[in-house]
Amino acid sequence: MVTIIDYNAGNLTSVRRALDFLDIKCKITSDPDSIAKAERIIFPGVGNAKSAMQNLKGGVADALYEAVKRGTPFFGICLGMQIMMTHSDEGDTECLSLFDGGVRLMTPEDKKLKIPHMGWDSLTYQKKHKLFLGVDPRSEFYFVHSYYVDPKNPDDSVALSEHGIVFTAVIGKENMFATQFHPEKSGEAGLTLLKNFAKWEGEAHAE
Repeated sequence: MVTIIDYNAGNLTSVRRALDFLDIKCKITSDPDSIAKAERIIFPGVGNAKSAMQNLKGGVADALYEAVKRGTPFFGICLGMQIMMTHSDEGDTECLSLFDGGVRLMTPEDKKLKIPHMGWDSLTYQKKHKLFLGVDPRSEFYFVHSYYVDPKNPDDSVALSEHGIVFTAVIGKENMFATQFHPEKSGEAGLTLLKNFAKWEGEAHAE
């Protein structure tokens, strides 16, 4: 069973629809007790870092920490990825600190490039990861974002992408994994990631 965290940050229906399509059992909840005991967690998000963190204060955030500490497989998506970091420049927001690093506004030198970064882009892989097993390395994924994560530990970066600047598009360590792109909107490649997550036990790297 995959638990999808409801913290009023949007994007819940499309994630559930993708899991339903894959015949993966899931539920959407904001109940701290259910989150703390979850078998595996998807942490989605579309919106603003400050308002998202305000919605996570108290029981939900504590439940997320408990689940991560327990080794629960954890998948952050888009804003969900960003607020796994220590701090976001969006609204000068203190985040969850599940990864050490910040979140920065995209400022490409080429002013013709539009922000937010919206559309399909490829990845440059920094390491192997079990969630990418069966994914064609030439695959493109769907992005919608104005901010990007800047991890302090380079080893946390699984893959990069580029939109005027090179940025970290995928992070991962231990039982945690997160993507700046939306796997649920990224066709067959994104569905493969979600399918792999449904059986992933938290090992960080492929052999």
